[in-house]
Amino acid sequence: MWSLIFFSLALRLAPSCQQFPRLCATPEALRTKECCPPWEGDGSACGASSGRGSCQDVEVPDQPDGPQYPFSGLDDRERWPLVFYNRTCQCAGNFMGFNCADCKFGYFGVNCNERRESLRRNIFHLSRTERIRLVSYLNLAKRTVSRDYVVATATYREMENGSVPMFADVSVYDVFVWMHYYVSRDALIGGPGNVWTDVDFAHWAPAFLPWHRVYLLHWEHEIRKLTGDESFTIPYWDWRDAQGCEVCIDELMGGPSPQDPSLLSAGSVFSSWKVLCSRAADYNSRGVLCDATEEGPLHRHPGNQNRNVVQRLPTSAEVEFTLSLTNYDTGAMDRSSNMSFRNTLEGFGDPQTGLGSSSRMGMHAAIHVFMNGSMSSVQASANDPIFLLHHAFVDSIYEQWLRRHRPSPSQYPESNAPIGHNSEYHMVPFLPLHRNKEYFISSKDLGYEYSHLLDANQRLAESMRPYLEELQDVWPWLLMAGLFGGIVTMAVTAAVLTAKRRYGGVGRSRFPTQTIEQLHRHL
Repeated sequence: MWSLIFFSLALRLAPSCQQFPRLCATPEALRTKECCPPWEGDGSACGASSGRGSCQDVEVPDQPDGPQYPFSGLDDRERWPLVFYNRTCQCAGNFMGFNCADCKFGYFGVNCNERRESLRRNIFHLSRTERIRLVSYLNLAKRTVSRDYVVATATYREMENGSVPMFADVSVYDVFVWMHYYVSRDALIGGPGNVWTDVDFAHWAPAFLPWHRVYLLHWEHEIRKLTGDESFTIPYWDWRDAQGCEVCIDELMGGPSPQDPSLLSAGSVFSSWKVLCSRAADYNSRGVLCDATEEGPLHRHPGNQNRNVVQRLPTSAEVEFTLSLTNYDTGAMDRSSNMSFRNTLEGFGDPQTGLGSSSRMGMHAAIHVFMNGSMSSVQASANDPIFLLHHAFVDSIYEQWLRRHRPSPSQYPESNAPIGHNSEYHMVPFLPLHRNKEYFISSKDLGYEYSHLLDANQRLAESMRPYLEELQDVWPWLLMAGLFGGIVTMAVTAAVLTAKRRYGGVGRSRFPTQTIEQLHRHL
């Protein structure tokens, strides 16, 4: 335990990254609309001198969006990332990153030519050491300010078209909290209280699953960079048929406080965490963005949700029904979609009938509502570390559907999806850039697998692994105890035989009891 604490402290100053790149948050970069930072390896923009990438014009699609967002030119996320940058690094081969310094998902090594498959595992199949390490890494990410990235606290217009940059430093963890807020926030369309709520660039439409897949991959990637642990993967919580929040214990994501069950126990490190970007109504009323300042403790009160909206956690039967739906998305490709795998998994289609616009939330949405706290607000939900475990399992269901139905790329819509969700759209607010269609593929093509999708023998071995590891940790002590016990037994036997020889002619009833007791005390 102490070694992990020391390890965490030693890594407090390790670099991390996500978005916006600090080197691209300057007046010059915003004025020229160019985000092509140098790669440290050779000092050239995008590592061009080493063939890693080059600075190129950003190409955005012209396909029409759906009718849900009827505006144009009002929101910085439209035609991402053109409001901020029209030139970015385009990386070659297996290279990736805002300056092509990283490897594509699934590739490792200095030259990004080592292909490896990582395994995301059930959190209850982690050993005690692995659970401690997970919590330690999460807390380290929360306490370490990102060196490479800052977050926007104002619109491009408020920045006077980039001449007055308005960005804030946040931790590695909170960069991702901000990203989830920013992609899902309401559109500010002019003045206090004037917002458009029927818009979300990562939810309520086809990109829900690809966007969160990329989000988790980047989060995993950043933890590896922060800790130097390339074997790290996000575990998942399999919530099928659960009767309550099984991960809400101090050893994992934190139990409830005895004084206030809506807060976390003082025995959990997460009780000291502060949330940000959690007051959407306040931002909307003032017509501003979240300013990334701390806004109080993490809240969670699982099982005390509005039962008219969510009665219980999803069942295995509901997951299986969802997986049986053959169409990825249907109709208007929003919350009204019927018999849509995406809409049903997201929670707006009934998990027993497949009909959209359900009055009750199911599947993915049900877990958010069930947590009855920070997790229950779309914009604030990533503040709770349960978010990661939950979305890893949602992603595994997405993966299971992809393997079962093997959809053609054409199943993902090229046009008329809600804004931000067409196949060629760049995901908001990622830099480096990713298109939605690029993640309508198997996780194995992206370098990772889920333990519950392994074959039966592999699943059994995986479920036994933590117990075998625990046994491996204690077997030297068991061996020593066994040897010591054997030595004691042999010594007692030898002493008894010696005593018998000494009193050889004496009958059993006359054998000196006191002598035996003295021998035992001596041994």
